[in-house]
Amino acid sequence: MRQPARKDPRTLLFLLLPLALALLSCRAFYAAAGMLPSPTPSPTVQPTRPLASPTRSPSPEPTRSPGVERATPPPTFPYQTQAATATPLPLQLQRSIFQDVWETVRDQYLYPDYGGLDWEAVYAENLGKIEAGLSSAAYYDLIDEMIYALGDDHSFYLSPEEVAEEDARYQGEVNYVGIGVLLTAIPERQRAVILSVFPNSPAEAAGLRSRDLILTVEGEPILNEDGSLKTLIRGLEGTQVTIRVQTPGEEPRQVTLLRRAITSHQDVPHLLLTSPQGKRVGYILLVTLTDQTIDDQFGKALKALSAEGPLDGLIIDNTQNEGGTDTVTKGILEHLVQGTAGYFVSRDDERPLIIRSGQDIQGSQQVPLVVLVGPNTASFGEIFAGVLQDLGRATLIGETTDGNVETLWGYEFEDGSRLWLAHEVFRPLNHPEADWEQTGIIPDLQVPVRWDEYAVENDPLVLRALAYFDRLKP
Repeated sequence: MRQPARKDPRTLLFLLLPLALALLSCRAFYAAAGMLPSPTPSPTVQPTRPLASPTRSPSPEPTRSPGVERATPPPTFPYQTQAATATPLPLQLQRSIFQDVWETVRDQYLYPDYGGLDWEAVYAENLGKIEAGLSSAAYYDLIDEMIYALGDDHSFYLSPEEVAEEDARYQGEVNYVGIGVLLTAIPERQRAVILSVFPNSPAEAAGLRSRDLILTVEGEPILNEDGSLKTLIRGLEGTQVTIRVQTPGEEPRQVTLLRRAITSHQDVPHLLLTSPQGKRVGYILLVTLTDQTIDDQFGKALKALSAEGPLDGLIIDNTQNEGGTDTVTKGILEHLVQGTAGYFVSRDDERPLIIRSGQDIQGSQQVPLVVLVGPNTASFGEIFAGVLQDLGRATLIGETTDGNVETLWGYEFEDGSRLWLAHEVFRPLNHPEADWEQTGIIPDLQVPVRWDEYAVENDPLVLRALAYFDRLKP
């Protein structure tokens, strides 16, 4: 049995520089493929890309991908993995891949003590099991459990089938039949909340929106007993599905929708708000940094919000953002700040996070900024918020973040399997002593996050942000 996701992204780890050193954050639930080198015993082996640690990830309608949450730019070259699983893995290939995986961890893992594991003993024990004979499924479970034993809550291993699933999602698009919503489970209240609605979807046509709750599907609870999302919303194209929906502050209602193929990109919801003192404040919701279109959409949202003049303040709702790619993260930050923002530190090296000369949109480089954060803020979502706080560019409101700022580097193997391995941890520029991985990022103003209980207009975090802008001197 494959181990459940740890701290996970499924959301959805996961940042990259196309094809070479990419950086991906959180087990995001989108992925890109490229022509990626397979690890070898050589110390010169290069990762496919880095990724910022996995956390939980929202799911396009029904279930989360098996412990995954990451993102990358789209593939530059065709890449196929499914063929690798067409026939059982022969013993010789099992040995070879196992050796490569083990040596990659030995040479590249962030923690040279392997979390207290005797890595040599792990090798001997698992090689013995392989030599005794394993089915392909049992073999992949064994490798997965070996990586799980590192205990860092971040590193993980994917079989070729899971890689194919991940790569399909890295495109920044979804491709399934359903109603067109991005959901995340609220197990403690036995419901799911809509994070975003896909453009031109049945959900959008039916008036569903971000923060709406889904209570039941065809009369059944939306969640399984273990708190995971059921797959009931999906089905055959052209069939109907009836869901029980509740908008915060309103009575539940029944909605019947016609399932359709959903192929669109993620959306970036935004809204123009007015503070009690009449200030024009923009609100932008970021639920993922995985889709390579998000940074462009963020820029378009800024333009739309400031179409009638510069904003007096900007709220970025990052409370449900569990990460994505470094390229998307930097693309958004370029609208808000510029320069060196911190360092990614590995066993024996460090590299800077550099934000290019800024792209100012109607004063976006100077507009007073509040970022909303909470326990679901993780990975590059976390780094995004923390950088803005560390540089003195934004005030953070909400609850302490997840504590999930390692980066993962991906390694491809000849069978099409993939290892995501903790390789670096992020250190902020002005407070390099800060250990966000251990402490999370502490907001400037502590306010409980109850995101699924309020509409934007009466969310206590949003109201506190509006009050903050009103207190600022012109």
